[in-house]
Amino acid sequence: MFWPRAGAEYQEELRGIAEGAQAGGVLLDLWDVVALNASIEVGYYTQVLDAAAAPQAAPRSNAPDKCSAFVATGRFTRDGAPLIAHNNWSGYLEGSRWNVVFDVQPSAGQRFLMDGMPGLIHSGDDFGINAAGIAITETTITGFRGFDPRGVPEYVRARRAMQYASSIDDFDRIMREGNNGGYANAWLVADVKTGEIARLELGLRHVRLERTSDGYFAGANFPISAALAAEETSFRLDDPALSANARRVRWEELLATNRGKLDLALAKAFLADHYDAFEKKPDAPSERTLCGHVELSPRGMGDWAGAFGTNGAVQSKAADAAMIRRIAFEAAMGHACGISFRAAPHLQQHPELAWQKPLLRDLIAYPWTEFAAAR
Repeated sequence: MFWPRAGAEYQEELRGIAEGAQAGGVLLDLWDVVALNASIEVGYYTQVLDAAAAPQAAPRSNAPDKCSAFVATGRFTRDGAPLIAHNNWSGYLEGSRWNVVFDVQPSAGQRFLMDGMPGLIHSGDDFGINAAGIAITETTITGFRGFDPRGVPEYVRARRAMQYASSIDDFDRIMREGNNGGYANAWLVADVKTGEIARLELGLRHVRLERTSDGYFAGANFPISAALAAEETSFRLDDPALSANARRVRWEELLATNRGKLDLALAKAFLADHYDAFEKKPDAPSERTLCGHVELSPRGMGDWAGAFGTNGAVQSKAADAAMIRRIAFEAAMGHACGISFRAAPHLQQHPELAWQKPLLRDLIAYPWTEFAAAR
């Protein structure tokens, strides 16, 4: 299902990754590489299969609360031009390996710079900038349910949009074409050519594009459309204690009160923010803060992460309009706040997580560093 709909261009690339890994002595084949690229959306398919096998069982979702992001422009930014920022929330098992920046110059389409993991042809957490002046990111729609196995895989559409979109209209069209519902996100997009920004809430049945040249859009895994929330998710919009709802409140506070001041420095500070908007505590890193620290939370995050789970923000990226124009962004590996996660003492304090010991690495907080397309 995930291979035939990739198209010849990306099938060739996936094949090349597998062959390159094998030449380097890595025990991978083509199907491992395809599964890696489609891994985020596999859970959307399995929940459909589970529901078909046990229709009387309570429906479950494999779509967790992952990532915090915003995009702003016009009178909200210091220079009046687009500004975009995102931090990637994942398990620290895989998140410590989400440390690659790809500079891709394809034979067709736009050159682009994106973050990702080894073996991916797309970003995975979807932060990237292309030579047409388009900047793209997203945050997951929590608790999403729905998948069309006849559609085009999300990893293919996300890569195609990064490579071929020259406008917000292009991006919208590419992401909608063959939409399979996999890895359903609220996508944030900026076009520095026009100064316009947009948010595409891409469910399976409910899809909505908002755009503006003077404002902001935030993402923190909350559904925006009430209809989408009710019909395609298990998310509770009325529970202010949930991570996504608390972070939504915090984004509104930060973005609205800093109108006209938003710049790269503030974007980086926001991604390191530890304010708990539910308990109104200024320095309380947890699953409710923009800089996510589930490992410090006795609550955890539902099905995705239990109490003190090894999950949270694993890296951050930000770019202002000047950087977008030259295909560049700043990135920081680890928590942007500067707190490093140490695996050994955490597993010692929480022996129920000891199964992770063979693969769990320290997640060191590194300083912000600029990455740019090679000239």
